[in-house]
Amino acid sequence: MNESLPTFRKEKQAIWRFAVVGVGNTMVDFAVFFLLTAAGVPTAIAQVVSYGAGVANSYVWNRRWTFQMKQRANIGELLRFLAVNGLSLGVSLVVLLAAERLGPLWLAKGAATIMGMAVNFIGSRCWVFAAPRSER
Repeated sequence: MNESLPTFRKEKQAIWRFAVVGVGNTMVDFAVFFLLTAAGVPTAIAQVVSYGAGVANSYVWNRRWTFQMKQRANIGELLRFLAVNGLSLGVSLVVLLAAERLGPLWLAKGAATIMGMAVNFIGSRCWVFAAPRSER
């Protein structure tokens, strides 16, 4: 049990840091999304553009601060990051388009963001920024 406590604390810290980075990215996402939709851009296009606005910032902050990667970045890691973010975007888009029919747009956007963040954290922790097997 004592051996699992540091692991639990480290995971708790990673989740907290991921949330902090996510809040910053979400503020950019929401601002761009609602500016675009207010300008008459269709919801799906606004979602793709606004989501993409935070991806580069997310990679740098999550790699260095959230998951504290010590190895040099490589193309494989970047491609995995983009794949996870693409999946997260897809999930958030499906949720957004389904939920906007059921209630206000802000609530649909909130639900889409929560689902996208869950997919993104799990993919980032387990695949993109996973510790090398020798460190597990």
